[in-house]
Amino acid sequence: MLHTPRSLRGMVTSPHHLASQAGLDILKEGGSAIEAVVATAAALAVVYPHMTAIGGDAFWLICWPNGRVETIDACGAAAAKADLALYRNAGYQNVPWRGGLAANTVAGTVGGWGTALQLAQDAACRVKNGLPLERLLEDAIWYAEQGVPVTEGGAGVAAAKSAELKGIYGYAEVFEPQGQPLQKNDILKNPALAQTLKRIAQEGTGSFYTGALALDIAQDLTRAGSPLSMMDLASHKTSVRPPLSVQIKGATLYNMAPPTQGIASLLILALFDKLKADQPDSFEHIHGLVEATKQAFRYRDTHVGDPAFMSMEAQDFLNDPAELTRMASAIDPLRAAPWPYPSQAGDTVWMGAIDGNGVAVSMIQSTYFEFGSGVVLPQTGIVWQNRGASFRLAEDGWNALKPGRKPFHTLNPAAARFTDGRTMVYGTMGGEGQPQTQAALFSRYARYGVGLQEAITAPRWLLGRTWGDESVTLKYEDRFDPAVIAQLGAAGHAIERMAPFTSLMGHAGALVRHANSVLEGATDPRSDGVVAAW
Repeated sequence: MLHTPRSLRGMVTSPHHLASQAGLDILKEGGSAIEAVVATAAALAVVYPHMTAIGGDAFWLICWPNGRVETIDACGAAAAKADLALYRNAGYQNVPWRGGLAANTVAGTVGGWGTALQLAQDAACRVKNGLPLERLLEDAIWYAEQGVPVTEGGAGVAAAKSAELKGIYGYAEVFEPQGQPLQKNDILKNPALAQTLKRIAQEGTGSFYTGALALDIAQDLTRAGSPLSMMDLASHKTSVRPPLSVQIKGATLYNMAPPTQGIASLLILALFDKLKADQPDSFEHIHGLVEATKQAFRYRDTHVGDPAFMSMEAQDFLNDPAELTRMASAIDPLRAAPWPYPSQAGDTVWMGAIDGNGVAVSMIQSTYFEFGSGVVLPQTGIVWQNRGASFRLAEDGWNALKPGRKPFHTLNPAAARFTDGRTMVYGTMGGEGQPQTQAALFSRYARYGVGLQEAITAPRWLLGRTWGDESVTLKYEDRFDPAVIAQLGAAGHAIERMAPFTSLMGHAGALVRHANSVLEGATDPRSDGVVAAW
């Protein structure tokens, strides 16, 4: 049995050990879980740049000690100039994945930090007076200025994407300073990003969107060929919204509302709650979750996008027991349903923190693809996302490109409150794999009583496309019982064996606070992360 770290005073988990430690240090100085997550997120933007950056989007889910749960939508919208004519005149049938025209949506991450810190201030949730923004960004600034050793995973991604990215505006100057990708244990520095973080620390998170810093950002975006302007940055708004929720046996589950796929994560677990599956990692467990995933993804792909353009309220659907029963009844317990739908990938980080007051935070931050659009702004050192590459170049319909429209997001932070008093925050990177990994780790822990760390370390599966492939197979890590894999194949699943541990299955994490204040935490051995606790 794998050891699950435990403590009483506070805990942070993230996919990089330096970032987790940065968050824990904030808790030790009396900061709240929200402040710890800002510090963790800022550090990740420096030490894990292939997976996240301050030029991306973020979503927060906050569980307060009084039972209230709320979310922060820090997703940016498409530029005012990002219309069909722009891309068609440039000869594109689809939004390109890389370069300036892929950098077509505002980055909401920094605005989300500001909103979260204001919520912490309003809730008076700190152990003592709040820490200044300069302190929260201190470690990130040091790592950007002085450098950080490149991890094996980061070096692998940089090498694999070098040919694709080295010609993109600003990329090579930071990530290939000697003309080739940085190797494992090379020192990565980004002094321009250090200066940007210092400016944010001194001037506030709003400076990212208005003022001199915003002007520098807008100028470089224009030079990179992006349609984003100073006006787009100034128009950005972050919103605080209620979460989506659904009840299952013994718990209420929470996730993010559209434009994210949070409803898919909730639907998978709500449908599986209605199915018979007595043993973890059995045929019934895996088959049931995979078939529930197909049902949830069909709903998502039909209905979910920018909520301003949706015809159906996601929470209304979750509140309809007849609809959930209908979807569960459509699942054949013995046979796999056809699965023709390709999936989407994404590069993301999930992080969580719980403080001594019981504030629990689930947060996810992303640039979409590895290194986002590949655009690195020279004046600021910011890697800019390519989330808007997911838009369809169509006149209307699902996720069609329109100025001011928010793109569909795979990002979705998760949480649960159990009837026995436990609070759990959990999540993962991995695009389409996020709901599937959430379902695997939550069901193992909550339904079957598997230890938290073991639930994350155990082998996982992924239905659909991985990074850049069009495959729609059911991929599995080669550590399952061969008899179960044989059953899945016999049931009609198009199975594909993967390595015993692969990052294609995401970088997951989870924290649990028990009714007696005991904290549990877990991190993913597929990542460079650690649980930091005191």
